[in-house]
Amino acid sequence: MTTSTTDSKTATTPAIAPPVVDTHVIVRTEDGKILLSQRGGPYGYGQWHAPSGKLEPGELPAVGAARELEEETGLIVDPDHLQLAYTVSHYQSPTVQRLGLFFVATMWEGEPVNREPAKCLDLRWFAEHELPEDLIPYPAEGIRGALTARGGLALHNWPTP
Repeated sequence: MTTSTTDSKTATTPAIAPPVVDTHVIVRTEDGKILLSQRGGPYGYGQWHAPSGKLEPGELPAVGAARELEEETGLIVDPDHLQLAYTVSHYQSPTVQRLGLFFVATMWEGEPVNREPAKCLDLRWFAEHELPEDLIPYPAEGIRGALTARGGLALHNWPTP
């Protein structure tokens, strides 16, 4: 196992593969409600998160976020109208790091529909100040950050040196 050390401001961590880039879309209404989906797959079964997915090779982040939102909910958003609101660097395991880009959408077309019933148990609107307690921890970090500390970066689940 290889380790890297830079300066006192950088943690010493094992060398890992390039991060998986995830896009998350916080669909937010004018009255402060956000759309969440309840996971139906093995990761986070029954827990809530924002519509999300992996960025495809060569895909621009906002384009990937708009694509994932449409694939999961049927909502159509112009990538130029998505606002990058928060970033999370998530340490998943010694060999997997995820970089979560959390976008906010305040303009879209359509009504949300569960287009992936094998992966999603429910789609539901929540007041942003009354989010469910059973949010998946990694996306919860980004959702809360996007709502309260726009432009921020969180390090989630990283081991302490």
